[in-house]
Amino acid sequence: MSQQLAAVDTLFLHEARSDYTVVATRDGSRVLRGRLELKETSAGPRPGKFRVARDDDEEPRRPEEFVALARAADRIRISQQTPAEGRDRLEAMLDGYQLDALTVRTCRRCSNDGRYGPITADTAIEHNGEHVCRDCARRELERELSYKGSFTGAAEERLEELLYDSKDLNRIINLLQGGLDPDLTKYDEVSANVDDVTPVRTDELDLHPELASRVQGRFEELLPVQSLAVRNGLLDGDDQLVVSATATGKTLVGELTGIDRALRGDGKLLFLVPLVALANQKHEDFEDRYGDLLDVSIRVGSSRISDDGNRFDPNADVIVGTYEGIDHALRTGKDLGDVGTVVIDEVHTLKEGERGHRLDGLISRLKYYSEERQRTHDGYDGTQFVYLSATVGNPEWLAERLRATLIEYEERPVPIERHVTFADSREKATIADKLVKREFDTKSSKGYRGQTIVFTNSRRRCHEISRKLRYDSAPYHAGLDYKRRKQVERQFGNQDLSAVVTTAALAAGVDFPASQVIFDSLAMGIEWLSVQEFSQMLGRAGRPDYHDRGRVYLLVEPDAVYHNSMDRSEDEVAFTLLKGEMEDVETHYDETAAVEETLANVVVAGKRAKRLNDRMIGEVPTTHAVGKLLEWEFIDGFSPTPLGRAICRHFLAPDEAFRILDAVRKGTDPYDIVAALELYDDDE
Repeated sequence: MSQQLAAVDTLFLHEARSDYTVVATRDGSRVLRGRLELKETSAGPRPGKFRVARDDDEEPRRPEEFVALARAADRIRISQQTPAEGRDRLEAMLDGYQLDALTVRTCRRCSNDGRYGPITADTAIEHNGEHVCRDCARRELERELSYKGSFTGAAEERLEELLYDSKDLNRIINLLQGGLDPDLTKYDEVSANVDDVTPVRTDELDLHPELASRVQGRFEELLPVQSLAVRNGLLDGDDQLVVSATATGKTLVGELTGIDRALRGDGKLLFLVPLVALANQKHEDFEDRYGDLLDVSIRVGSSRISDDGNRFDPNADVIVGTYEGIDHALRTGKDLGDVGTVVIDEVHTLKEGERGHRLDGLISRLKYYSEERQRTHDGYDGTQFVYLSATVGNPEWLAERLRATLIEYEERPVPIERHVTFADSREKATIADKLVKREFDTKSSKGYRGQTIVFTNSRRRCHEISRKLRYDSAPYHAGLDYKRRKQVERQFGNQDLSAVVTTAALAAGVDFPASQVIFDSLAMGIEWLSVQEFSQMLGRAGRPDYHDRGRVYLLVEPDAVYHNSMDRSEDEVAFTLLKGEMEDVETHYDETAAVEETLANVVVAGKRAKRLNDRMIGEVPTTHAVGKLLEWEFIDGFSPTPLGRAICRHFLAPDEAFRILDAVRKGTDPYDIVAALELYDDDE
């Protein structure tokens, strides 16, 4: 007891049934908990029985020890929850020893549990009609979280921050149950940012007369990023890397120079995108806009061409294609004629796994094609390369590697609110429905209803969510036929649909003028979204000509993963994406990637393959790759063998080629070989 008396800073008293809880603290930590009964004497109330808690038992002490404890304390506090009669008795007892006490506001739950929990207007948190301290509120929140699943530290910190800011535990619990209180779901706001760039007037542009009249009919002035590109040599044939946010007009940069050069007879335009759906969309845009002036064709890759494959005309003035489609043409020796302009849309794809090294190789092979064409065809001045991206973490480095002028414009035409709420997979569609309805029922100052893009991670889930939305909506993914996708695009553009539900894979470049984006999932297939992909997708929310602001909602399932290969849960990923910095765009080569691209370069350029490897973005271990190609008999000297040529034209990785060869030698049915390859890819 003598140690407990030393430097006791607070003695706390609280009536509990027929006696009083006694708590002594030192430096904020409890050093004693006990119970005190008062007795009536001729001098007034005095300590009667005093018991001190010891583990699970209570140890009787002399009443004088309580008096000594009270005198040793720097201050004595009585809880406000103690009824007035009880407070009067305590104050009278203490007054008998010439001790003063203050009545303070405390947490009832702490007091009942034998803890001293003072609360103030700044620290009190409301819960079920009473005010509790932060510690009790946090413990109650942790109980609620345990019902919802495991939350990571970042998610818990976010909820605690909201709890302390709102001072209302009921609102936080409602949030966990799918509530959409905007003051709580709002994570931050990305402000509108319009840099002061003097616009270039379209009637001042030195364009082919046919193009000039059409551009002037559409715009009086160029947008800022377009003006910057023109002022920095776009129409003089300079290669450019254009980095600017979604919906800032990057596509027209490539269109201006590419169509102008094609009309002037300075070579055709190749407009390249990563996905078939995007190629189809761009092809229709170019056909509608310039089809009466130029021949427009599409090339989406031999393995993907079905009944529309015969549309590809290598002699067309404008060829819209996927990366793989044009690369296949190069790998199989097709003559593309004079190429005046190559536009590589979504060039940040360079950092992606399989597609990244293939795009890196394609750019090098296209440059080689242009150089060889220029060397052997008089009057051909070569190719201008224009690279477009909304999201690049290292634009200066990338521009240097591409030998291009950097045109960077950081603009957000309208502000974007970013919201986070927590829900399990069964609740997400219901929450999405509420958000879609609320948005569609709202009109902007420009007279447009709010419309939503819901991103999810599978085609099946697209249909599942769309069926659960009350207002008209539609699934939209690469599994739909071209006619159906165009119908959905028209319906959305006419405001006949409240929402489209699409896969994350179609985020890049799909032109839906939405005011709201909802992430039903933060995965793309079985991979978590990167910061670049996330930024690109949320950038779809809010268009300056339609909306006053954009809204983005992340529907986050605690502890969720979509594949056993994922090493983080969805709530961890959510805050990484929200706080994350843009990742650098680089291409990394393992043995498989190095062998595949070196083989393609040998097929296209023979002995000059090393030169193609050397100027690629990534560092290619050429000597090792050539050694493997020789060992595996994919090349003979610097010529591809028939086996190597077949592997190259079908974009096969070495391990895939060996599995096919083994199966062929064993007499396996071709359909069984294809099925086995598909199963292997799924396992990967």
